[in-house]
Amino acid sequence: MKANTPAFKASVLVVDDEQANRLTLERILVREGLTVLQAADGRAALKMIRSAQPTVLLTDLKMPGLDGMGLLKAAKTLDGDLEVIVMTAFGTVENAVDAMKFGAADFITKPLRRADIVRTVTRAVEKRALITENRSLKAQLGQATATPIVATSTAMNAVLTEARQVADSHATVLITGESGTGKGVIARWLHAHSPRAAEAMVEVNCSALPENLLESELFGYEAGAFTDAKSRKPGRFDLADRGSLFLDEVTELPIATQAKLLRVLQDGSYERLGGTETLHANTRLITATNVDPLAAVNSGKLRQDLYYRLNVIQIHIPPLRERVEDISLLARHFVDRFAIRHNRVVTGVTNGALAALEAYHWPGNIRELENTLERAVVLAQADVIGVNDLNADIARARRAPDRLSFAVGTPLKTIERRMIEATLKKCGGDRQQTANQLGTTIRTLYRREAEWRSS
Repeated sequence: MKANTPAFKASVLVVDDEQANRLTLERILVREGLTVLQAADGRAALKMIRSAQPTVLLTDLKMPGLDGMGLLKAAKTLDGDLEVIVMTAFGTVENAVDAMKFGAADFITKPLRRADIVRTVTRAVEKRALITENRSLKAQLGQATATPIVATSTAMNAVLTEARQVADSHATVLITGESGTGKGVIARWLHAHSPRAAEAMVEVNCSALPENLLESELFGYEAGAFTDAKSRKPGRFDLADRGSLFLDEVTELPIATQAKLLRVLQDGSYERLGGTETLHANTRLITATNVDPLAAVNSGKLRQDLYYRLNVIQIHIPPLRERVEDISLLARHFVDRFAIRHNRVVTGVTNGALAALEAYHWPGNIRELENTLERAVVLAQADVIGVNDLNADIARARRAPDRLSFAVGTPLKTIERRMIEATLKKCGGDRQQTANQLGTTIRTLYRREAEWRSS
């Protein structure tokens, strides 16, 4: 049992009025890597629970003074998450039922067997570790979703409208878009606005983990599954139980792992690596990729049947260059954030700097804009960011002119086409906004584009 990690330290409080029993249990549990505390009676145990906050309480039921049942009730009022295991020589169903009724996690009968002790305590420690990790993930989620989605463009408003429609469902969602467009932000938004928001959202970057670790990370493993598997480890599906699992860069999953993921999507079942017990996932799956998923299917990188299962609902996030209207809003947001983080007095961005930001093509999208403004805030020489505070490539960027000129006698069809194409580019490819600016309808735009293709 690998019970202690840097994030979780497991300890067991053994309570028994017979010292020989306490020492025997201590020897068994210390060999399993656990910290063991001892108490000879219920009153002493309560003091230790208050001061030491053990992970598991292993207590005899029959003791003088405050007996095991009384200790169980009092301990659960002090720590509702405390895993309590009761031991008794009177292994009756009535005792087991009473102990479970008042919150016991498990029940062991005397004479105790080492295998039973190790198995029962291991299960209790793993459950407490899972609760602790889930709470940590929820806290991280709260921090991640505290920042709202910063957008004002028509393109992003369409994305958010679609996200609102699917957030309260249990449907699998595939988020597509270039690197840095905010796919993870949308995934967290979906979870935070879903019926599963009270549970954990677990994130896995499929491209960041070695191929030989992905399967064990997703599904967990049993003790002895491979050389270094000293104890059972829950997988990400276990950690995301009743919550959401976000698989970023899902097309990077090995084909063998894709087959197992497909099974989970088909019937919800899976096994831990090296295990025989069939488990069932109660998890909403959200995935993302920065490549064209159909191209990944055609190249053999993504299973076609898995693609259809993942692509129940697809949300595409447009690149930043196609939603220029968002740049000024994002710039103000990032400047405010980094000014606080780096203790700088920077209040905004000059018009010249903003013009350069809006003219730049942003191959790295929002992530690149964020890094650019963090650097600018740190190095700014004044209380506003100017063009000279930006990277040279960005500072040199210039927007295309907003005016068109035509020679006398230019055919009207040519003028109309150039005007539509220029306005469409200015609007970041948003046809509805283009139609509004030109005083026409989106149907007319589609009809004109069809005419151009056929000519």
